[in-house]
Amino acid sequence: MKYAKKEPVAKKPAPTIYEQAPEIKPGQSIELLKELHILTRDGKLNQDSRRKLKQVYHLVQFIEPLLKDVETQKEGQGATVVDHGAGKSYLGFILYDLFFKGKERDERNAGHIYGIETREELVQRSTELAARLGFPGMSFLNLSVAESTESDKLPATIDVVTALHACNTATDDAIDFALKKGAKHIVLVPCCQAEVASVLRKNKGRDLGKSALTEIWRHPIHTREFGSQITNVLRCLQLEAHGYQVTVTELVGWEHSMKNELIVATYKNLPRRRPAERLQQVLAEVGLEELSSRFYTGASPAEASPADAAPQAPAAAAAASTTD
Repeated sequence: MKYAKKEPVAKKPAPTIYEQAPEIKPGQSIELLKELHILTRDGKLNQDSRRKLKQVYHLVQFIEPLLKDVETQKEGQGATVVDHGAGKSYLGFILYDLFFKGKERDERNAGHIYGIETREELVQRSTELAARLGFPGMSFLNLSVAESTESDKLPATIDVVTALHACNTATDDAIDFALKKGAKHIVLVPCCQAEVASVLRKNKGRDLGKSALTEIWRHPIHTREFGSQITNVLRCLQLEAHGYQVTVTELVGWEHSMKNELIVATYKNLPRRRPAERLQQVLAEVGLEELSSRFYTGASPAEASPADAAPQAPAAAAAASTTD
């Protein structure tokens, strides 16, 4: 009896990296993800890097519509982004790879991302990586947030400002930077903030007899927690007092961190009087009047000089409008 000859079974092609890690978006640079140590050298995605990628993607999900809005307002011109406290620039590199890459051919539409970081070795490493990947629209500056406000290495106006976990008052400096640069959009994930808590602690004895509300921060642990909470409330009021529409939400994928509050502000030239008054009332109510210069509500330098601001800058529009 003759047996039919079995045909050799064709080997299945090896799965691509995109099939092995479906989280990776089509067309995304595999080399970049390896350089950022999100992918291992053999293209694997471990649990820790998967969580990190999820975090960055969630931020990008909020920022991409803002960039598209800027390009629409500027009639196709590229957006300028400043990322404060950039660190290893995970956010900047992935944002560039997904949104800016490929637009470099048209200088007008190219856009630019500036990473601001105080650690010189990280600035150097990011600069070298951007050159290696062929990302000409990325620059990295060894500056503090406060120093960058006065630096001539940055444009006079910036479209989008981000600050991810900028520690202590660096988030406030980023807000100050955004206001002075006439930013259309501001994206903040605040970090630890000790300044307000220290003032609450210093004035606690004086304020205890004034109001029962002082009980909210009488105990040390509550002073720290309330200080952090009220800081973000004051930041939101400050942005509203400069004409921004503010939304506050929670970042997904940051469950391991208590610092998962996301503040997104978009310039709409909204009425300023009420939030400015509320801000002053809150400062007085909790004994923080001495911080009124930190959470200023008067016209920023850019708003005070509309003739010097770019026609598209929100700061210029703010100066030209009348407050309610």
